[in-house]
Amino acid sequence: MGPKRHMRLVGVPTEQDDEMNDAVRIAFATSDRRRVDQHFGSAEGFVVYAVSEEEAVLTDVAEFGDLAQDGNEDKLAAKLKMLEGCAAVYCQAVGASAIRQLLAIGVQPVKVESGAIVAGLIDELQQAMRSTPPPWLIKARSAATSRDGGRFDAMEAEGWSE
Repeated sequence: MGPKRHMRLVGVPTEQDDEMNDAVRIAFATSDRRRVDQHFGSAEGFVVYAVSEEEAVLTDVAEFGDLAQDGNEDKLAAKLKMLEGCAAVYCQAVGASAIRQLLAIGVQPVKVESGAIVAGLIDELQQAMRSTPPPWLIKARSAATSRDGGRFDAMEAEGWSE
């Protein structure tokens, strides 16, 4: 079962734009789009931001509705699909099975205190990006760099010999 509603914003700066070239996609489990107040498995919704050292831009909002913490993992598939391409998901709690599934698709679960303000978490992440990023963030940023078109520039600079 997919999200009840999923809004992807268009026309916002992306990782391909110069001002966002070091951005990573970060998701937050939230019921009100302002606070992290949800357990990953039963999260009613997520907001996703493209976060760079200097800027954060809302890119997605997904609403799944009221889901119980019942151990039924079928509801995780839609959430995992929605989070593909994210570097991390911030939530108030996450189960062991969900952690394994998130890590398998390259999404780092980050547990935070219930009610943590999304804007404050983004500020903390940006400060970490500028100083001492956690290992998961270093890995995500290097993966993003290896996916970008800059690799072709490097190949061109090497020159060709026939």
